[in-house]
Amino acid sequence: MTAPIDLRRLSDSRVVVLGAAGFIGSHLTDRLLALGATVLGVDNFSTSDGSNLAHLDGEEAFQLVEANIIDGIPDFEGVDFVAHLASPAAPSDYLRQPLLTLRTGSAGTDNALEFARANEARFLLASTSEVYGDPEVHPQTEDYWGKVNPIGPRSVYDEAKRYSEAIAMAFHRTYGLDIGIARIFNTYGPRMRVADGRAIPNFYAAALRDVELPIYGDGTQTRSLCFVSDLVEGLLLLLASDLAGPVNLGNTHEVTMLELAQAVQDAVGNHPGIEFTDLPVDDPTRRRPDTTLAREALGWEPTVDLTSGLKAMKEWFEVAL
Repeated sequence: MTAPIDLRRLSDSRVVVLGAAGFIGSHLTDRLLALGATVLGVDNFSTSDGSNLAHLDGEEAFQLVEANIIDGIPDFEGVDFVAHLASPAAPSDYLRQPLLTLRTGSAGTDNALEFARANEARFLLASTSEVYGDPEVHPQTEDYWGKVNPIGPRSVYDEAKRYSEAIAMAFHRTYGLDIGIARIFNTYGPRMRVADGRAIPNFYAAALRDVELPIYGDGTQTRSLCFVSDLVEGLLLLLASDLAGPVNLGNTHEVTMLELAQAVQDAVGNHPGIEFTDLPVDDPTRRRPDTTLAREALGWEPTVDLTSGLKAMKEWFEVAL
């Protein structure tokens, strides 16, 4: 176990958050501001409308610029950290915007890395467990190379993130750029869009509307679900550390989609039942992180159990619907 990571390293710093208006980006922005950082947010609003950041109107330590990182990074000065969370992440978004997703992961990440290099800033890449594809190793460790279909419909996201990792490591090896790569596993929490298309929003929207919950395939496929506040703490610890990674960030509690659907119905207090639909192409059959590295190098472990997290989601969706 290494010495505890001191998040005070982020206090009084200037942090650029790319994808600041998104689900995770907005929560990261809030926590950075709470730590005393100045946050310079960038978003192209391709998958968000800015409402996640509406509560920050008038906040002196926060600035939001509309820009597409494919075209370059706004000319901020005196930057200490760059957190790259810009990318469509929900299948409904990256399948609708395949070229934008690929270009964000390639040209956009290149621009972000060059910007971090010019500012001598530490660079955090929000990668994904999707780099493991439909894994043959379980649970997934950071040294597993994955099983990804490079030409399937999901490849526009999977390969964009795999390339992002590759170019980040190339900058690290070539220029000595200070980087940290986080492989984020399934994350949920308030500010997810009702029409997000992922399992938890789909389940809540159906249960609250008293219609059958849609399950792809037979429901035996598994996911490991991490509450957003836990994930953000992991990102902050990685940002404040000297660890290059990649490092898995996710909850190790694994559930089937059938179990999750039942848990959501229990949380809502309504049980309209299940509707089975076709399994999407290349949809992973199981997913669970090995978080040994995060625990030992960052001192990070998730603390929010699924029951508590689903209760918070119920309260969010009751307002959002």
